[in-house]
Amino acid sequence: MRKLNMDELNRVSVEKFNQLDKLPIVCILDNVRSQHNIGSIFRTSDAFRIEEIYLCGITATPPNREINKSALGATESVKWQYFADTSAAVDQLKKAGYKIIAIEQAVGSIILEDYTPVITDKTALVFGNEVDGVSDSVMDKVDACVEIPQFGTKHSFNVSVTAAIVLYQFYTCLKKHL
Repeated sequence: MRKLNMDELNRVSVEKFNQLDKLPIVCILDNVRSQHNIGSIFRTSDAFRIEEIYLCGITATPPNREINKSALGATESVKWQYFADTSAAVDQLKKAGYKIIAIEQAVGSIILEDYTPVITDKTALVFGNEVDGVSDSVMDKVDACVEIPQFGTKHSFNVSVTAAIVLYQFYTCLKKHL
């Protein structure tokens, strides 16, 4: 067995990427403080061709050296916007017809493997702060809450790992439409 070389990976240019169909998903980062996590989420969002990232509150924005270390250029391919207040971002997306889904451990949450996204739904996934999770003011506005099952002692994943797991699950359900 051998690894694929760069030519065999069939990478597209940023220009071509911008022309490709995207998953109808917006990632909302609710006060994510680690710039490495932000960069990792950009990179994962590029890999699964999501529509856009909303960076909210204390979440850092590109251009940023620390974000770029883990994003590896994905800040150039994935569209993003900044909002000082996460609730304002959620309100804007709700008005535009998005279904808002918090990724959080909460009463009434749906286990990720039991949630089936629908391609005709425009979806916004809210990923919370590394310590406090999704803010209470945002939790009051969500349409649903999805939880990744966990069985260890910590009951938490790093937010960038959470985003990768959730986006992969959504991709596997929606990929036939790309």
